[in-house]
Amino acid sequence: MTETKVELAEGRITDEMLEEMRAYKGVKLRIAHAISNEEATKVAITKFANGIGDGNPLWSDEEYAATTRYGTLVAPPAWIFSVFAGVQYGWRGLSGFHNASSIDFHLPILRNDKIAPEMICTGFDGPKQSNFAQKMVVELNETNYRNQRNELVAKNTWEVTHTERAEARKKGKYHNIQLPHPWTEEELKRVEEEVLAEERNGAATPCWDDVEAGQELKPVVKGPLTLTDEIAYLIGGGAPIPRIMAHGLALRFYRRHPKWAFRDPNSCGLEPNYAVHYNKEAARAQGLPYQYDVGYQRHAWQIHLLTNYAGDEGWVKKSSCQYRRFVYFSDVIWLTGKVLDKFIDEEGECCVRIETRAVNQRGEEVMPGYGIVALPSPKQGFAPLDRRLKKQ
Repeated sequence: MTETKVELAEGRITDEMLEEMRAYKGVKLRIAHAISNEEATKVAITKFANGIGDGNPLWSDEEYAATTRYGTLVAPPAWIFSVFAGVQYGWRGLSGFHNASSIDFHLPILRNDKIAPEMICTGFDGPKQSNFAQKMVVELNETNYRNQRNELVAKNTWEVTHTERAEARKKGKYHNIQLPHPWTEEELKRVEEEVLAEERNGAATPCWDDVEAGQELKPVVKGPLTLTDEIAYLIGGGAPIPRIMAHGLALRFYRRHPKWAFRDPNSCGLEPNYAVHYNKEAARAQGLPYQYDVGYQRHAWQIHLLTNYAGDEGWVKKSSCQYRRFVYFSDVIWLTGKVLDKFIDEEGECCVRIETRAVNQRGEEVMPGYGIVALPSPKQGFAPLDRRLKKQ
């Protein structure tokens, strides 16, 4: 077969398209076709934890988890991404880049809990100028996750930036980056040692009374990012609409929704547009030089950093991140955090605010963010898990 150029559907941001979007504000969307997990089984929890490279025994070791206050396996807070990661709608032929999320975590998800998500469009911002393409529109959404007792487990407010693919390719903002990154064997060995040096506080949860501003978290290092990393994340349930399907199931879906797929010039088969995360030709058609990570995948890494710090008795109350630039195959990311301040919040919980950073080997900040972590305080008579496990 003659090699062909991958072409994804292209569209323009028009007044008619913007009017169509205005009708979505306040609408609760149909999302059943995009839910990947509902029950927090041992296998579902383990697959997701493996997919983000988080070896915390709270998520994976039954014997260890049984000795904690939880008494059973717990899903990592980021597991909600495997339940439902979002849908795209109403923007035919535009690129969609998930660019920010802010999540409030209210209750733990214990083994065998059943989680039901709902998604609401809360509006849009734009069109406005874009450095990546000529203009963009930012889609605003909210997702609520409730357990089998109809209790709110987590609330996620998130944004997706939409741009015109043709303009993004024309500008080629990121095409001057050397990819894959030219690592030396010595550099890779140092990176691998840093990856393996990860530490968790575990049973030694920090005491709020002893925490001081300026204290730094033990870093988490991810990478070099590979195809297998993306596959592992997909296996864990991290893919958004449409669910990844094969053979006739996929073909029937693409016949109904032809703009969701493209013809791959190497395999000759149809691939979902989502393949920009693991297919080089698709990424280039999107206006990028190489395959790149998933927004929630990267966000899960920040939550991994925060749960390592929180230990078995702390609680990650909030995680907020902006997804800047892209993390390409072969990139390494150093995730770090620093305590900015400590305070008692409006709920009477003893909290610390943590500034987080995610920096690649080029020295670029790819995900600035922050977290709020509640910690035990003997002086205040406070333990974060008391109220949360009482409700289980």
